[in-house]
Amino acid sequence: MATEKMQKRPHAIMISLHYQGHITPFVNLALKLGSKGLSVTFVHNEFVHHKLSQSHKINEFNLFPEACESGLDIRYTTISDGFPVEFDRFRHEEEYMESVLRDFPARVDEFVGKMIESNPSLATFLVADTLYSWPATIAKKYNLVNVSFWTQPALVFSLNYHFELLRENGHFPCKDNMEEEINYIPGIESINTRDLMPYLKEAEMATVSPKIVINSFEGVKKADFILHNTIYELEPATLSALNKNQSNYAIGPISFSQNLGKTNPIKCLNLWSDSDCTQWLDSKPPGSVLYISFGSLVEVSKLVIQEIAHGILLSEVNFIWIVRGGMTDALPNGFEDKMKDKGLIVPWCNQMEVLSNPCIGGFLTHCGWNSIQESIWCRVPMICYPLSYDQPTNRRLVVDVWKIGIDLSDGVPINREGIAENIRKLMSASTSEGLRTEARKMRDILWNAIENGGSSDINFDQFIKDLKAKLHAMD
Repeated sequence: MATEKMQKRPHAIMISLHYQGHITPFVNLALKLGSKGLSVTFVHNEFVHHKLSQSHKINEFNLFPEACESGLDIRYTTISDGFPVEFDRFRHEEEYMESVLRDFPARVDEFVGKMIESNPSLATFLVADTLYSWPATIAKKYNLVNVSFWTQPALVFSLNYHFELLRENGHFPCKDNMEEEINYIPGIESINTRDLMPYLKEAEMATVSPKIVINSFEGVKKADFILHNTIYELEPATLSALNKNQSNYAIGPISFSQNLGKTNPIKCLNLWSDSDCTQWLDSKPPGSVLYISFGSLVEVSKLVIQEIAHGILLSEVNFIWIVRGGMTDALPNGFEDKMKDKGLIVPWCNQMEVLSNPCIGGFLTHCGWNSIQESIWCRVPMICYPLSYDQPTNRRLVVDVWKIGIDLSDGVPINREGIAENIRKLMSASTSEGLRTEARKMRDILWNAIENGGSSDINFDQFIKDLKAKLHAMD
């Protein structure tokens, strides 16, 4: 009987949130688990599958064909979130996320029950996005090992994890204009209230975001293992403090991990169709182009778009700008004529291909965590304009702690003259050499972490070892 238990193959049911910034690391984690000999059932909601099929113009879309051809046991399936695929989840985010909190857990419960029933010979465990509220309940019901995957920095995780401490000290909800130093969170030496995530502040209390965070972080304290898409060397004190409470593993940057199979998942993850910018980029001198992208989710106001557009023209730099959907209408009249051959505007692109082009000299970013990691990987310094969610807190790491970027507006109301000045500052070799030097050092840290014997490589192997031991004990 003991031998039979030892031979039971670990099997992950993986479910991520529907946002681009969560999908990318989840897919790469699936490949990483598959490369270690584990079975994986990767579950997208039907809307995400529909978007991917559209963006790649493939009716029978499969995320993992090359991985499966190389021998990895990764199955791809979908689950309904209760809405028709045509429903715009991003435009109606409040309504949608309220439903995810209220109705989606029952759908997952039914799905997991059927999956376990149809795979009795596998030692099934759950890998769910930390921001879901249901994993602890479902894991307990089906006696599953509960693995929580956090796709943002450990700093943001720790602030959410200790929201009760913030509440006790009058910092949750935090007054919007308050500026005080917080120095009581374990593993965080000090952080100013201005750098907290917006959903921890008073203005956000009427939205669904704080409710999601509270529910999910009450649940994550019951997880068996917590995986972080970060690097221990970048956040050692925060991760060490978290490890005193639960088993936390820094395994990032997962998108650049070794042994992801023969597939290149970065090319098949985008929810929007890529524009090929190679020819235009290759026509520009090395280090001369500013890449501008504010991510896949948060809308930027018309006023900000117009000030940035005018600031770019004043700076006189070459640029490529990702302008999604309705944002095009916010551009100043005649902007595309004025930019001439100095600029390229596209609705979406393969960000890694752009950032890795030698002509890119800087990245004007919203400070999404994937974008930060990709920018570091390509040794590109950043100019930061955070918008929402974890982004203001991520900005603190980039600008104040790691010193690989600067602020777009330096704490003053955004205006075109200031934008132009900071863009020129970032793109000037004489004034930004320090940023580039630090960016190169950071790239080395990331590279060393995922190499054989690096911290993330060791941590992932330790997680697999601990996971198998836990599965065996529960069988």
